Amino acid sequence: MPYYVYKVSPKLQLTYIDSKDRYQDARAIVRSLREQRAEGDDSDYRLIFAKQQGEAEKLLSTPRDERVIGED
Repeated sequence: MPYYVYKVSPKLQLTYIDSKDRYQDARAIVRSLREQRAEGDDSDYRLIFAKQQGEAEKLLSTPRDERVIGED
């Protein structure tokens, strides 16, 4: 299964950038894009592991639950 690289805007608009079979290659792309990001750009670059591009987009567009670190 490939790793997909996306640009994610604050309004959850996804822009496909690339896909790689190796995690290290995809991670290098994401790190490079984050370093080159212009000031004032609120977009983020994300890496997702999925069977196909449609599944990757679905996973990225689904809001994640808040992380609970301890019990109340």
